[in-house]
Amino acid sequence: MSQLIQRFIDVLALPIFKQEEPQLSPENDAKLPPFQYVLCTATSPAVKLHEETLTYLNQGQSYEIRLLENRKLGEFQDLNTKYVKSIIRVVFHDRRLQYTEHQQLEGWRWSRPGDRILDIDIPLSVGILDPRASPTQLNTVEFLWDPSKRASAFIQVHCISTEFTPRKHGGEKGVPFRVQIDTFKQNENGEYTEHLHSASCQIKVFKPKGADRKQKTDREKMEKKTTQEKEKYQPSYETTILTECSPWPDVPYQMNNAPSPSYNSSPNSFNLGDGNSSPTHQVELLPPSNDHLLPSASIQDAQQWLHRNRFSPFCRLFSSFSGADLLKMSKEDFVQICGPADGIRLFNAIKGRNVRPKMTIYVCQEPEQNRSHLHQKRENGDCSLCVYHAIFLEELTTLELIEKIANLYSISPQQINRIYRQGPTGIHVLVSNEVCKVTNHNKVKVNT
Repeated sequence: MSQLIQRFIDVLALPIFKQEEPQLSPENDAKLPPFQYVLCTATSPAVKLHEETLTYLNQGQSYEIRLLENRKLGEFQDLNTKYVKSIIRVVFHDRRLQYTEHQQLEGWRWSRPGDRILDIDIPLSVGILDPRASPTQLNTVEFLWDPSKRASAFIQVHCISTEFTPRKHGGEKGVPFRVQIDTFKQNENGEYTEHLHSASCQIKVFKPKGADRKQKTDREKMEKKTTQEKEKYQPSYETTILTECSPWPDVPYQMNNAPSPSYNSSPNSFNLGDGNSSPTHQVELLPPSNDHLLPSASIQDAQQWLHRNRFSPFCRLFSSFSGADLLKMSKEDFVQICGPADGIRLFNAIKGRNVRPKMTIYVCQEPEQNRSHLHQKRENGDCSLCVYHAIFLEELTTLELIEKIANLYSISPQQINRIYRQGPTGIHVLVSNEVCKVTNHNKVKVNT
């Protein structure tokens, strides 16, 4: 019996009966890409198996791209800097159009002056630094980010697929695009030129809400197919994972052709942080009221004007813009680039729009010895000596009015005893805080 038991144990010890835990080989782990990019919108259900996924986007709508690290930070042995640079492009999927990309984009530029193919929605983005959109590269944006922290870039595509077709048949007949992301690390000279990773996905862009209708149409078509036919198609995934690809041919690409400030390892010009933080503004002196941006201003002058007017966080975005370039931009352009609050503020500052005062009062100095002479002049129709000055009130108080009158006539406020308002019948009404709040644009008389 003991011999039989021993034989049974020996049989169980054979390799075919051993249950070993599957282990990932170091070679497979090394092949894991350093980053993964996820476009947060669903893929089309009408894509066959073994074909690349296709994702529909609406023109001008903001879509999130999550920037993820696949390996632990300690495993980035070749990453010797805190930040990496990612360049996002919208390019043609068809090889035929890739050969003529420059001509295609130039034609689009002339047909849509002032517009961009690709924009980054800065207020919605998280964890990105130093975002740039070159005025000469309409289909490209770039930024820095920290792989150890959460990072998401929201992009907007403003061209639609049918704009590059010979015949305009509608969105579903348009040409497909690709969203490609190339990521770089710093070299020995501190330039982001050493390639780390590239990935891309296929998209089609429709007019607003067109992508939603197309997705619904594809879903309804799939529901009508038999079970056997459905097996030939991929399911619709909630998100689109960008697949690894070769770097874009012209990389490493840099937007430093135009003069721009160099990147600082501790940037304060544009830090969106890890949450819903907003750009931090440096403490600066208020600009003079007549500090208007002129069309003749050079790029350097425009940069200084932005600093003086408390728009320092956006200097890098407008690093190649002259005064004429900024003055040509519309309010919508500034809102898209800077966000609603700062965009409207920048537009008003550039256009020289002052805050409208709550009240305007016109004052005239009439010396006692000249009153009879002035009265005679008015009766003869000669009012050349009656010069009135406009005073703009914000607080609507007598103290504010006294200070502004004293400043106008270069006297001390203590020298003004009373202020009267001349009524419609010639009576003099003593001006108080209450009178200031209800009076209309009218003449006042000062008693010194």
